[in-house]
Amino acid sequence: MIEQFEVTVPAPSGEQKRTASVYLPEKYSGRMPVLYLFDGQTAFFDERATYGDSLRMGDALDGFGAKLIVAAVDCDPRDRLTEYSPFAFSSPFGSSEGRGDVYLDWLVNAFKPAIDARYPTKPTRNSTFLAGASMGGLMTLYALCRYPHVFAGGAALSPSLWVDPAACAKMIKEADWSKARPTVYIDYGSAELKSHGARQREALTACLDALLSRGAETTFRLIRGGTHSETSWRRQIPAFLRTLSLV
Repeated sequence: MIEQFEVTVPAPSGEQKRTASVYLPEKYSGRMPVLYLFDGQTAFFDERATYGDSLRMGDALDGFGAKLIVAAVDCDPRDRLTEYSPFAFSSPFGSSEGRGDVYLDWLVNAFKPAIDARYPTKPTRNSTFLAGASMGGLMTLYALCRYPHVFAGGAALSPSLWVDPAACAKMIKEADWSKARPTVYIDYGSAELKSHGARQREALTACLDALLSRGAETTFRLIRGGTHSETSWRRQIPAFLRTLSLV
């Protein structure tokens, strides 16, 4: 069962009305953990997805019979790179002002409380997780570093670490995980890694090294033939749900 409603998001270009989509199991009792997803428009339905193919997250969870709530908000259609990056950068794909903190602060301080008030959630850290792909993967790692007291773990699928490899590694090395370290799932497709080149490989290696040096419970998977697409990411849903102990 997927419910949708409108939320107001403090986007880089000003406040925007966007769609929030929330998955609940058809049959449930008691309170459940919550997984927050980036790029809500690609989370559940192909007809809403940017490129016509979604994660079909609801179908996957129905198949597992998972007792889990998934909450996702559409990205900024005008400036996703600015909204979904903590670092400013310029690239052949576009530029970013690096205002990911604005969206993340809203998610933690406005959207999460609204979800906790509206649905039967377990609002504690140990029951709160994130997941995202590409820029959403970068934001997942950023959230685990900025709000380690809120999120117990996250899944970063094909994270866009290339935007600033040094800053990404530094972010992990300087995260305050003194009270609790997160559980981290990261994967990357072999086909996309080959096409994305040395900068991404070096960034990925540096971030994995930083995670290991910090003692974070880390799972990394290189997906044979994996591409930078919802079709490929969809196949990884079972693995990251198990890693985060959500199924």
